[in-house]
Amino acid sequence: MPPDIGIAGPTATRADILSTLLKRDRLVIGITMALLVVLAALYTIFGVGMEMTTLEMTVAPDPGELMMMPAAWTPGYAVLVFLMWWVMMIAMMLPSAAPMVLLHAAVKRRSEPEAEVTVLTGLFVLGYLVIWSMFSAAAVVLQWGLELRGLVSPVMMSVTSETLGGVILVAAGIYQLTPLKHACLEHCRSPVHYLSRHHRPGRNGALRMGLGHGAYCLGCCWVLMALLFFGGIMNLYWIAGLAILVMVEKLMPHGHRLAQAAGIGLVIIGGILLAGAFASP
Repeated sequence: MPPDIGIAGPTATRADILSTLLKRDRLVIGITMALLVVLAALYTIFGVGMEMTTLEMTVAPDPGELMMMPAAWTPGYAVLVFLMWWVMMIAMMLPSAAPMVLLHAAVKRRSEPEAEVTVLTGLFVLGYLVIWSMFSAAAVVLQWGLELRGLVSPVMMSVTSETLGGVILVAAGIYQLTPLKHACLEHCRSPVHYLSRHHRPGRNGALRMGLGHGAYCLGCCWVLMALLFFGGIMNLYWIAGLAILVMVEKLMPHGHRLAQAAGIGLVIIGGILLAGAFASP
């Protein structure tokens, strides 16, 4: 059974000490996560290792930049693209996971020594990020395959087919309305519920809980991340917009309703694109 997450102790002094430690934990963990997100965001913005930065990809490129030869898919380039995806996922997804991480640390503070709390929190976050590294690897394979078939621009990193773009939007919109999306979103929106049902002791348990939360988060948000293929994998407007949508879905009181509204909107816009593609001569 998970430890009681309420503060209890034989004296007021003990409760005061625990409250002080919890506040310090929140501050340290919050600052650490914020720093990690900022570093990931800077890495993404400056497109480390890529031919153009994300800023250059977002604004209208010069004609000469559009004509430059795309990079060959060597193992080294594949690693760079994987890092681009994974670091971008860290910048986009970690802020919405902060309440779960902080609550996990608070629970462990009541049953573990101070040094162990730091380790367990780190393992929880590691498990979460491992799941998104798996998504990133799959995204790299998909990007490579679509580029080989001429369906994704190797320079602008967005779909070149209006039909494919419409299909992506409609598919994403439909998924937003499915029971699977709703179930995963509810887990992400209810940290107390998740930790009470899935609590496991020890370091291995912390890692497994992080993996589990990451899996629910992936089930909730993978289709939104797939929209980057439509808007541009390195388009800052899409990156920021999707990150905000994820945070609102998970953290705002009526986020689940916004998720449904977004799904309906995506289906409508995608349907319009498909109708236009089929109507074109």
